[in-house]
Amino acid sequence: MSVDVHDRKILEILQSDVSVTNLDLAERVGLSPTPCARRVKALYDQGYIKEQVAVLDAKKLGVGLTVYVQIVLQTHTRSQFARFEEAVLPLEEVVECALITGQDADYLLKIVVPDLDYYHKFLLANLTEIDGVKGVQSSFVLNTPKRTTKLPLDYIMGVK
Repeated sequence: MSVDVHDRKILEILQSDVSVTNLDLAERVGLSPTPCARRVKALYDQGYIKEQVAVLDAKKLGVGLTVYVQIVLQTHTRSQFARFEEAVLPLEEVVECALITGQDADYLLKIVVPDLDYYHKFLLANLTEIDGVKGVQSSFVLNTPKRTTKLPLDYIMGVK
């Protein structure tokens, strides 16, 4: 399936408000409701839309401290990477884990926790206990002037 101008507009709208009704979506895109619903289903079926989620307020939920953690592994083997990733997956405080390059670190983790004391305990009980972790560097977020889940869509239509 190739994405056309209607699909791009659907994706743009759904990135801002996934709760929009099909009737409203169709009107805003310039389609009738049935073809619009078919296009949305096709976007899901083809994997352009992966999931629907609610973006929660971390501070209101008591997890107002965000920490970016760089992890250095002792060895750089496929099995070491696999063991680390397997150990991190069940940790709900880790909301993102990326294998990176261009730094001295191997992984960059985004962690959300209630406060510094909790993070200290989490660090010692979890991250430093993972077999093969050689080093950990923590950076604490003071302010987040921009945060979005929206992806740029001009590239799919060859605009940029």
